[in-house]
Amino acid sequence: MKNKIGLTLVTIISLLQSCSKQEYVNIPKNADGSALITTVASTTNTGITTLDDGFSVTATLPNAKAGDVMTTELLAQQIPAGGSAYQLLPITGTQKTVTVGSDLKASVTYTRAQALLVNPNDVVTVTYAGKTESALTSIALTKATSVKGPLYATKAVNIFRNAGAAYFDVTVSPKAAAYTGTVTVLKKNGIALSWSSASYAYGTQVPISGDDYAVGKDTMYYAFVSKVGNYSDTVKMTVFANDPLFQLTKSGTMALGATTGGVNMLDNSAVAASTSDKAIIGVTAASLQITAGAAWAAVSGNSISFVPSTTAVYDANKSEAIKALFDAGTASATIDPIAGVPVNIFKIVNGATTYYGILKITSVVPGTSVAYEYKIGNTYAQLAILK
Repeated sequence: MKNKIGLTLVTIISLLQSCSKQEYVNIPKNADGSALITTVASTTNTGITTLDDGFSVTATLPNAKAGDVMTTELLAQQIPAGGSAYQLLPITGTQKTVTVGSDLKASVTYTRAQALLVNPNDVVTVTYAGKTESALTSIALTKATSVKGPLYATKAVNIFRNAGAAYFDVTVSPKAAAYTGTVTVLKKNGIALSWSSASYAYGTQVPISGDDYAVGKDTMYYAFVSKVGNYSDTVKMTVFANDPLFQLTKSGTMALGATTGGVNMLDNSAVAASTSDKAIIGVTAASLQITAGAAWAAVSGNSISFVPSTTAVYDANKSEAIKALFDAGTASATIDPIAGVPVNIFKIVNGATTYYGILKITSVVPGTSVAYEYKIGNTYAQLAILK
């Protein structure tokens, strides 16, 4: 019995000593004995748009070796046979084998049909699997065509009747090659009407004007269509037209002083009333009479005149009606902000450009300052200048 107990103790001690020397984790090491730390796999892809037929993916596989064979496959959200909910499942027939190159990269190409990419935002997952490495990435089908606008001189504008012509900026960007086709533009001024169609060379601005809208119809429907081979891409837009109005409202104070008595009404900046050639209006005396700035008015072709109006006209802000009231009224070169009418329609002739607008006196500090508000800018050309 004693011999058996002794033998058992010897066996246990031997096993414990053996266990204490065992390496539980076999860490890969460099030639110098330091731990080998590798990076994870990464991928890049060409992307795919609604005008492309396929895409390519390149995987960088730092833990593989040149010549290793990888299996690629596509996965997509699908409803399995007998199921009722979508699952991420392999797409039948999409397994391929690719070989890792000397740069530790492996590339694969799939067609749009293989990837089941039909509509914008459809997504497919590409997987790489091998003995020593793996990688995956997801790719979404994106629209090739985008439309900005309406624009005028690169600035976004609303569409107003009688404001002139604006434009749409159409961009078509397939991944495979630069777009060289045409853009077909369909439009109709009413949901129940038939489409009219016109084609534009790519890069041409597509015009739009408030005057394109029929009387009583304020909605235009647009469709912008681009094509590459059998693929087409469509962007739809609805654009509303508004009755003409002055689109900018400015306010401030003209205070008697060397640099604050005048206003450049093109950007509503305070300037010297008498000496600045930017002072379209200003006050220069304790009476606070508002007139054209002396230096500005001295420039050939510059003038401003006023026709009395009402607060109701100011608030309604119907630019065509306001212009007609000016033309039918009796104009003067001066406004009396204390004893006169607090609202006046104005007409500015600034060289070759004419601006209409309407000015309201909001408060007066006798002998000191005049606070004002005005509306201006009823054409796209003016909005490109006014600030």
